[in-house]
Amino acid sequence: MDDFFQEAPSLGNQYDGDRVLRGYLGRALPVDVMAAVEPELREMGELGGGELFALQLADRLNEPRLVQWGPWGQRVDGIELTQVWKRAATLAAEKGLVAAGYDGPHGRFGRIHQFALVYLFDPSTDTYTCPLAMTDGAARTLLDHGNGPLVERAVAHLTSRDPAQAWTSGQWMTERTGGSDVGLSQTVARPLDGGAYGADQAFSLYGTKWFTSAATSQMALTLARPDGEPPGGRGLTLFYLETALEEGRANHIRVNRLKDKLGTRKLPTAELTLDGTIATPVAGIGNGIRNIAPMLNITRTWNAVASIAAMRRGLALARDYAERRVQFGAPLSQKPLHLDTLAGLAAEFEGAFHLAFRAVELLGKVESGEADERDQRLLRMLTPVTKLTTAKQAVRMLSEVIECFGGAGYVEDTGLPRLLRDAQVLPIWEGTTNVLSLDLLRAAGKELDLSPLTSEVELLGAEVEDADLATMAQTAQSTMRRAAAWLREKAPDDQLGVEASARRFALTVGRSLELALLCRQAQWSRRRGDDRPAHAAARFLGHGIEPLAVEGPSREATAALAMG
Repeated sequence: MDDFFQEAPSLGNQYDGDRVLRGYLGRALPVDVMAAVEPELREMGELGGGELFALQLADRLNEPRLVQWGPWGQRVDGIELTQVWKRAATLAAEKGLVAAGYDGPHGRFGRIHQFALVYLFDPSTDTYTCPLAMTDGAARTLLDHGNGPLVERAVAHLTSRDPAQAWTSGQWMTERTGGSDVGLSQTVARPLDGGAYGADQAFSLYGTKWFTSAATSQMALTLARPDGEPPGGRGLTLFYLETALEEGRANHIRVNRLKDKLGTRKLPTAELTLDGTIATPVAGIGNGIRNIAPMLNITRTWNAVASIAAMRRGLALARDYAERRVQFGAPLSQKPLHLDTLAGLAAEFEGAFHLAFRAVELLGKVESGEADERDQRLLRMLTPVTKLTTAKQAVRMLSEVIECFGGAGYVEDTGLPRLLRDAQVLPIWEGTTNVLSLDLLRAAGKELDLSPLTSEVELLGAEVEDADLATMAQTAQSTMRRAAAWLREKAPDDQLGVEASARRFALTVGRSLELALLCRQAQWSRRRGDDRPAHAAARFLGHGIEPLAVEGPSREATAALAMG
């Protein structure tokens, strides 16, 4: 009689069990700030590994549902959310998942506090961090543009800790004509008499938004072209809208359908038609793509933190399972090849973690007014690099995590396949890998100046003393210098060649930064008796950090191969 049943993997407190997070915070935060925030992080770690994780597994089969018609024939377009999302909405407000970046007493360290909470919260909440990211981005955008009436009307709601008062925001940019090429947007804006939301001028918007990931939010920022404005991105305007009018009716918005997606299925992604939607310009007429940049900087940072959170969750489950799963007479945790696999995954996670939180640090420093010009330029370059690098790592790593469970990883009711399906969106949202690689080239400017990045790895290396770590840090430095030299030498005469290699270039920059950051953390940890970050740095270097060194074929050969 076969009476064996495999134990499922389980999670404990996700703060107490996360050496990488605790080590990073111990180095990055002043002692008094660490003492102040640690109880909140420990509480969130308990929720993430306990109540929320259990609710997520129990709610696995439920998805949001579109109810287009009421019982008496009226169009209602209501979206019913899952239990996880309802609970996550309350907790996100109460625990300050957005507010901690704005109202905390910790100055430039407030962003570290906020994103450490986000990192612990995200994996158990079925992508609820998507609307939170856009909420944070909307608050930052309204504040940066200084539109007084809109700031007064919306920001207190966007940053509220009261679930009854808290709003989330959408970011409605994608249309059928183009995702990355936003300048092709066809939504038009026609002026109305009188103002809206306390502003001087109101418009009505007409068009279809093909992919909106926060259709249940109370407000949104969106792009539309006012009548008479030129084609392309320059003629678009950034608009603020609320999804309901004062009397509670929908703001002339129709929900055509919910998207049937590969992953993030708990997230109610909708296709919307704007049919006279009342909206107000955020920052005057025109230059809408430039004016939405503050939002993208924030949401790309959230994307990077979501990537490392997903990586950490997969690793935590795989490690626990390795203790429980016995094969060929011993637990997987005693099998050398399985340990080698987990060690490789851990090294990639640790590199990605430190890159993501370096971007978080700089964001807090810039917003608090403590950043110099180099810091500001570094953040401009680091944001796309961090997003694209960590997203690609997350997909690769979580594919390996699924394999660590064998057939159980391929069975939906274990809850494990969701890890990989949800991760696949991370390289797509907020700019694909190719789009962000080109953005890095734009950030280098006409002068092709990568000095903020090269100086960053030099400064990180200066904090390393031990010979083995210094050697690895020097490898990161020399690799970054070669990447900078490649750009300076190749770009003037072969711009198409540079574009063709932009992805390899960006990933070389990202992985060089990750190695340098690992070495810095390893030196700090070694002084406190922990050599595991040093092992992670050595393993990470062994995986390779210079994709740019692998030259592709000629453009003619590439075109022939790519298009048959």
